[in-house]
Amino acid sequence: MVCILHFGMGALLGLSVDEAHYALYAVHLDWSYFDHPPLVGWAQWPLVALDAPTWAMRLVPELVWLATALLAYRLAERLNASAQPTVPAGRAGFWAVVALALAPLLHVLGIGLLPDTLLMLCSVALLGLTWDLMDAGAVRRPLPWVALGVVLGLAGLSKYTAILVAAAVALCLMLAHGAVVLRNVWLWLAVGIGLLLVMPVAYWNERNHWISFVYQARHGAGGGWQVAHLARFLVVQTLVYGPLLLWGLAGVRQAAGVYPRALLLFFVVPFVVLAGLSGGGTSLPHWTAPAWAALAPFAGVGLALAMQHGRRWSIWGLVAVQGLVCTAVLGLMLTGGVPVVTGSTGQGNKAAPSNPFADVHGWDEAGSRARVLAQQHGLHSVGVQNWTLASRLGWYARPLPVYVLEDRFDQFDLWAGDLPAGGDTLLVDWSQLAYAVPLGDNGFANCTLLETQDVRRLGTIIATFRFYACRNWSAQPLPRLRGAV
Repeated sequence: MVCILHFGMGALLGLSVDEAHYALYAVHLDWSYFDHPPLVGWAQWPLVALDAPTWAMRLVPELVWLATALLAYRLAERLNASAQPTVPAGRAGFWAVVALALAPLLHVLGIGLLPDTLLMLCSVALLGLTWDLMDAGAVRRPLPWVALGVVLGLAGLSKYTAILVAAAVALCLMLAHGAVVLRNVWLWLAVGIGLLLVMPVAYWNERNHWISFVYQARHGAGGGWQVAHLARFLVVQTLVYGPLLLWGLAGVRQAAGVYPRALLLFFVVPFVVLAGLSGGGTSLPHWTAPAWAALAPFAGVGLALAMQHGRRWSIWGLVAVQGLVCTAVLGLMLTGGVPVVTGSTGQGNKAAPSNPFADVHGWDEAGSRARVLAQQHGLHSVGVQNWTLASRLGWYARPLPVYVLEDRFDQFDLWAGDLPAGGDTLLVDWSQLAYAVPLGDNGFANCTLLETQDVRRLGTIIATFRFYACRNWSAQPLPRLRGAV
């Protein structure tokens, strides 16, 4: 049922900024990329090569979400078998899937393919494989270690924070077997397989001056650490994932034996590290999605036992609340925020609030129009003044190259470089992040407004695109938000 919902939403919504960026990975197939490892692009390459429509491309995240839910179901049932007391078969698995399905943010990862979507599946798979290898008999067999190495490698190809999941694997194995596990030849086979699979990332970075690692180190460092940032992070986490998954902490207490309880490290290690980073203002809500997915099997056990012990009304109340939140969020995504968010002027500040739901509407028409206007006016590229505007135009206006007209190095500099001095381009401005037309010493010699294009939902304008023919670029960018002094 959830997958049908994801399919319907995926067919009706345009690509978000991140989705389009990762789809462009498949257009520019490479060993790795500036801001992420390559698996998110590789997974989409066959469909992109076939010029598949958006609804078909979104089958990939839907299938990954489904596989994650099925693994969570199986692990919840396995945990239930080790719990004291147990619940009837099928109930723990059912509640694990319910907890996943009613986490609002996880719907976003089930509709759009992000690196976190892939790492969610890898994290839950690694939890199960690690549990197998905590058994004294399994540790002597090569096949479980080979599987562990393969999934670790795929996790590393998904996202750099996979290192936190690998740390949880190592801690669990050390707790189960002690230092003697380091003398197991099959362990080193698994390590070798994992490292071999992530070699494309190292190869690409070696050829590009290790820019990914430098970027990630700076990005993770953030600014000054503040308790207020951490408090906001924890509140946001509870809101976007919902309290149902927090029943996983109760499920851990019910698990019999040290080994199943140790598997809570798959949640604790990444969550604690990312919470710590949030104090510097750098941790985004979806980064913890793999940790919450790993908690889902425990939540299934905790919720099933609570239902059995007479807490049905409180749990069904949470189900109703989280279901309404998910329905509201998905509904607002479809309508572009109408009627709740209207009259937004963009920029994302108190003076000019932006409409987050406008993000997935109108870019396909804008990209198509950009191609037509560029051809009509003899322009051979598209220009934008912020990197977040580039990915959707890069996708929908392809094969036109996209230049980001700001002094910031990112993936688009590797794909298109800088607009050369004296160059001409079709400048596209979006009302939800509108910039002043760049003219003079820090812009173009002249820009002519060619056309405006409104984006409407339910009869309400939620955003506007402006297309300019701009000529003779100064190559000295200094973007200014519209209305800024």
